[in-house]
Amino acid sequence: MSAPAMLEVHDLVVEAKVGDALIRLVDDVSFRLDAGGTLALVGESGCGKSMTALSLMRILPEPAVRIGAGRIELEGEDLVQVSESRMCKVRNSAISMIFQDPMASLNPVHTVGRQIVEAIRSHRDVPKPEARRLAIELLRSVHLPDPEKRIDYYPHRLSGGMCQRAMIAMALASRPRVLIADEPTTALDTTVQAQVMALLKSAQRETGTAIILITHNLAVAADAAQNVAVMYAGRIVESGPAREVFRAPRHPYTVGLLQAVPDGADIADGAEIPPLTEIPGNVPRPGLARRGCAFAPRCPRAQPRCAEERPDLVLQDGGPRAVACFFPHEAVLR
Repeated sequence: MSAPAMLEVHDLVVEAKVGDALIRLVDDVSFRLDAGGTLALVGESGCGKSMTALSLMRILPEPAVRIGAGRIELEGEDLVQVSESRMCKVRNSAISMIFQDPMASLNPVHTVGRQIVEAIRSHRDVPKPEARRLAIELLRSVHLPDPEKRIDYYPHRLSGGMCQRAMIAMALASRPRVLIADEPTTALDTTVQAQVMALLKSAQRETGTAIILITHNLAVAADAAQNVAVMYAGRIVESGPAREVFRAPRHPYTVGLLQAVPDGADIADGAEIPPLTEIPGNVPRPGLARRGCAFAPRCPRAQPRCAEERPDLVLQDGGPRAVACFFPHEAVLR
């Protein structure tokens, strides 16, 4: 019998109100995150990854966007049903998030140190001098140079990489059980990307924090995550152990993503990436209602059935792989 999950999401639906209509931005998404593990949510921009993350934190821009259905269970507690006061406590202790743009996420009128001190004191009863000392230690732990000095810097005085380190320190201040990292390496050069991911791995080893990594960078996902869920048009279309999914993708969309990776990128042992190809057509508008599989108009394997019926996400050979496709690939990607 498997151990209880740290976080389980069941049939999550996120809806946006457009005029008198409700459109689905996230459609029946389900996944589990084990204690100390890393799950990568991957896919193109607009596929629903960040909306899923905001839903987990319950910080959607309501009432325009809201959770329409589903359960988000943190160690058995359904966060969809709890009060806002209870959810504030959860955000301050159990779940933290590293946002996509650290420069925009840090408050420009407060020093980095003040913001981290506030995060520490929101869940620990310590005086300000002790909280400041802890903040310096956090900044040192994420390898921010000269933390005793830079703790008093305003965000605009820090580089993009330094701001990202400060955001990681702030997210870790509450000692979260679940850390959501939304595109943590976006707009950073390759060297800084590697440093940021190494910091997250180090923090995970030291604290046992479970991580949800949201990224469009398949190489980052393959290196950092044990499990992966591939999203398209608001749905998970393939999921399973990251190494298996990247070595032998079964959904045509996953195959297309991997074939669009620059040659030489290390995705998985045994997977030789052919010359660059592109997925034809365009990503559907979020919430666009259509019959059948959302990927069918772009899919090289589409059959008439695909335009009429929407495939469910089905376990393959008893699991743990799952694919939402009537005609999945079977061979290892070559």
